[in-house]
Amino acid sequence: MRILLAEDEMSMSKALTVILTKNNYSVDAVFDGEEALSYILAGDYDLVILDVMMPKMDGFEVVRHVRDKGITIPVMMLTAKSQIDDKVEGLDLGANDYLTKPFESRELLARIRALTRTAASSADNTLRYGNITLDRASFELKGPEGNIRLPAKEFQLMEYLLLNPGVLVSSEKLFDKIWGLDFDGDINIVWTNLSYLRRKLAKVGADVKIKAVRNAGYTLEQDGAER
Repeated sequence: MRILLAEDEMSMSKALTVILTKNNYSVDAVFDGEEALSYILAGDYDLVILDVMMPKMDGFEVVRHVRDKGITIPVMMLTAKSQIDDKVEGLDLGANDYLTKPFESRELLARIRALTRTAASSADNTLRYGNITLDRASFELKGPEGNIRLPAKEFQLMEYLLLNPGVLVSSEKLFDKIWGLDFDGDINIVWTNLSYLRRKLAKVGADVKIKAVRNAGYTLEQDGAER
């Protein structure tokens, strides 16, 4: 799951990035409103965490522009302002949630889970396909022959594929979605991490496979399923 964090306080941005990364989220961090808007328009994010008081363009203006363009991405406003009028303004402009500093990391993570919950996830936050499950709380891939805790990028890849079973996804899409706009590594990192995942799927006795389609991308399919 990929998050855009727009926070102009460097120490706060670094702390939040560490918290989110340790909980297996991909994070792009920006430091002013104009940059935040640019990233939202160019990127593919599951959530935006948006500070209100930022240089160049405040968080309210960013939300206004995003919603005016019909973009429905969940937005959490993050600010030191606690006045009711500020909260009402942010929510009226289209924000989905409002968290006032200071806050506990557990509350932040719980709100993120609530905002990004999808129909594909069950009440216990587990994704299922074929004979495997992916626990989004413990990051464990489970099958009939055991379970393995996945490292961050492999977990994010597996989560994305499980949310889109049978859908052909290009390497470029996976690269942008998991590693983000600021990553300057080689796109072959997608193939490398998918290779690790294939081995782990085999190890847990999965009846689903990550299949490569030449010059097109990858798809998660169940053995014996009709195409």
